[in-house]
Amino acid sequence: MITANMVKELREKTGAGMMDCKKVLTETDGDMEKAAELLRERGIAKAAKKSGRVAAEGLVSSYISDDKKVGAIVEVNAETDFVAKNEDFKSFVNDVAKIVAKTNPTDVESLLEGKYLETGKTVKEVLTDKIATIGENMTIRRFVRFESKGLVESYIHGDGKIAVLVDLSKGDSTTAKDVCMQIAAAKPEYVCESEVPEEVVNKEMEILKAQAMNEGKPAEIAEKMVKGRIGKFYGEICLLDQPFVKNPDQKVSELLKANNSEIVKFARFEKGEGIEKKEENFAEEVMKQLK
Repeated sequence: MITANMVKELREKTGAGMMDCKKVLTETDGDMEKAAELLRERGIAKAAKKSGRVAAEGLVSSYISDDKKVGAIVEVNAETDFVAKNEDFKSFVNDVAKIVAKTNPTDVESLLEGKYLETGKTVKEVLTDKIATIGENMTIRRFVRFESKGLVESYIHGDGKIAVLVDLSKGDSTTAKDVCMQIAAAKPEYVCESEVPEEVVNKEMEILKAQAMNEGKPAEIAEKMVKGRIGKFYGEICLLDQPFVKNPDQKVSELLKANNSEIVKFARFEKGEGIEKKEENFAEEVMKQLK
C-alpha cells in the first residue's frame, strides 16, 4: 500500500509532483530508490541528488593550528535552535574542535573518553555537565581531522550551519579559502573524476540513456548523447570540474593551476544533514506537558 507519507518523502527528495510520485511508487511497489530513478529517467525529477529533509539542530565548528598543518571540523547536535545561540554551547563546540585537532581521536567514543583541555575531566563528563546546565540533550555526532604536508584551511558558513575543511599539498590560504567557499556553496562529492566509483558512473549512464530513449532517440543516438551529458554530471559532483562560484567562466581546476595550488582532499559538514527529527503537533505537545 502506498501511503501519503511515502508520496511526501519522494516529493521532498525529487521535487516531482504528487501524482507523478504516487504513480511511480505504485509501479515500483513502494521501492523509494527505484521510484526516484524512474522519475529521473522520465525527466520528471528536478534534481539528481537526494536532498533528504534536514531537521536537527546544533552547530558545526572548526579549529586550525597556528602553523596551518592540522585542522578539524566537528558537528554537535542539540534539540532546539535556541541552544545554537547559547554562548556556553558555542564555546563547548569550539573546544571540541580544538581537542580533535590536538589529540587525534580515532572515533567519537574515544573522543568522549579523552581529556577535556586542562579541566581534569573527560569530554563525556563535560558534555554531561552541559546537558544538565543547558537543559537539553546534546550529542557529538561526527568529526574530521586533516594533517597536511602543505596547509589546511577551513570555512564556517551561516553561523555554524556548514563547515568545510580542505587539505592543499601546495598553495596559499587565500586560494584555500576560495576552495572552501566553493565546496560550501556547490556541494561537490569528489575531488576529481577518477575518485567517482565505477558503479556510480554506470548507474548515471543508465539513467541518462533511459532519458534519451524516452525522448524518442534511437539507441545509437542515445549512446552518443550519454557521452555528452556525462560531462555535466562530473561538473556537478567533482570539485575540479565545477565552475568557480566567484568566476563561473573559470573551472576550479583552472583556479588552482593559476595559483600554483593542488588539493588533496576535503570534507563538508552541513548541520543536521541526514537526520530526521520527529514532528510534534504543538497543541498536542502542550497537552502532554499539562497532563
